[in-house]
Amino acid sequence: MRKDNQSSNMDFILLGVSGQQEQEDFFFILFLFIYPITLIGNLLIILAIHSDIRLHNPMYFLLANLSLVDIFFSSVTLPKMLTNYLLGTKAISFEGCLTQTYLVIALGNTDSYILAAMAYDRAVAISHPLHYTTIMSPRSCILLVVGSWVVGNTSALPHTVLTAKLSFCGNQGVANFYCDMASLLKLSCSDIRFNVNMMYLGVSVFCVPLLCIIISYVQVCFTVLRVPSTKGVLKALSTCGSHLTVVSLYYGSVMGMYLRPLTSYSLKDAVITVMYIAVTPMLNPFIYSLRNQDMKAALGKIFNKGISS
Repeated sequence: MRKDNQSSNMDFILLGVSGQQEQEDFFFILFLFIYPITLIGNLLIILAIHSDIRLHNPMYFLLANLSLVDIFFSSVTLPKMLTNYLLGTKAISFEGCLTQTYLVIALGNTDSYILAAMAYDRAVAISHPLHYTTIMSPRSCILLVVGSWVVGNTSALPHTVLTAKLSFCGNQGVANFYCDMASLLKLSCSDIRFNVNMMYLGVSVFCVPLLCIIISYVQVCFTVLRVPSTKGVLKALSTCGSHLTVVSLYYGSVMGMYLRPLTSYSLKDAVITVMYIAVTPMLNPFIYSLRNQDMKAALGKIFNKGISS
């Protein structure tokens, strides 16, 4: 932060997804639908898992925690964007911007590690079914979730502290609808080489869970190939298909955004961030419930109770 401490008193301007008013109107309406659907969908997943004793197992425990992270993840950015649009402003304070940056990084990393834990759970269930209850004990599940939150928050702290120490003395327009790390670094008039290196290091840490997911599913594939019956193969692939869909959407959009030089970032890239900030958290409940008979049955009970009451 500059010696005159002006950075802490400044406001940033969130330029939005496109910078064009007509398109911003469209994205406001889009987010106005996406956010409530995200909240309701993920809350229903948590409620269904909590209320149905058949879903009290490691797979659904991890899914409930993924839904909880997705609720927080979308709530960090979308309400601010919607509020600013209604108030006719694009401003966000320096402190608010840093808070957004920290939470997006922390929750994004937590999300990725929980996805890795879910892949590990599926690998154990398919490859070592006789030892599943021992390996995926309640204590192990809690440790996986707590570890995901700890790693996520720990990884976000150095990026936020380093950003807080930068000077921002020129253009204050953030090329996104939230305070994205790459967009903030491009606004700084300080030497950002160390920050950029740390950002790429952070992306590498973020990709560690992806490596774990790949290893888990390679093991699943080897196990499935040894299954003699076609029915067994299809059942195993159906179990993993939903998770692979979520992983592909999430990592595909994040890696497409950050695995390239900082100089190539511009406002048009904000559309990519919409995928992992808004769309993926909204789709997760549908992806996991539509192909899962137990989840559909649990949700059906909730709706039936609501109708009968």
